[in-house]
Amino acid sequence: MFKVKKILILLAAVIPCFAIYANTVSGIDPEVYKLALKAYQTAVHDGVHSNKAILTIIDYSLPSTQNRLWVVDLKQNKVLFNSLVAHGQGSGGNVATRFSNEFGTLASSIGLFLTEETYIGKRGYSLKIKGLEKGFNENAEQRHIVMHPAWYVSMAFAKIKGSLGRSWGCPALDEKVSKPIIDTIKDGTLLFAYYPNHDWLQKSKFLHQG
Repeated sequence: MFKVKKILILLAAVIPCFAIYANTVSGIDPEVYKLALKAYQTAVHDGVHSNKAILTIIDYSLPSTQNRLWVVDLKQNKVLFNSLVAHGQGSGGNVATRFSNEFGTLASSIGLFLTEETYIGKRGYSLKIKGLEKGFNENAEQRHIVMHPAWYVSMAFAKIKGSLGRSWGCPALDEKVSKPIIDTIKDGTLLFAYYPNHDWLQKSKFLHQG
């Protein structure tokens, strides 16, 4: 948490330059949101352009049984979606504690991603995502980490099992809301997957440039 606070102090001098975006959004941890907004602003400044002012945030520090994915319209300062999202088998049980960029780990990855095109795969209507952070998520495409619907992502499942099911590293969504979420964020918007990982918080170029 010390490292998070240190980064937030540095952000204070940067965020005012982007006054069109609010610094808080209802329901999202303020510290997580400020980091996500900083990453978004840095990416746009560096030419990783989003075709819409849409930012998706996943807070993997929360248990899987909480709605820990948000899709935010930055211009309207409005949460468009707030839903469940699963993490990978290699990341832990109900609460994720391990993250990886390596093949075969079945773990989720953290950091900033760029959404790409949709496709119909064996898990249904899915969304490709590209990892933008070397050492943390740049292998996402080669690991076939995508956003997709999953039958094991629902509160009904969690009530029976005590947690959501787990993917092979993908941010899997509730089947009831996966399509509208994917259609909203596809084709070049940014996704920020957060966990208070000391190494990532120190090294992420999107959290320290500006």
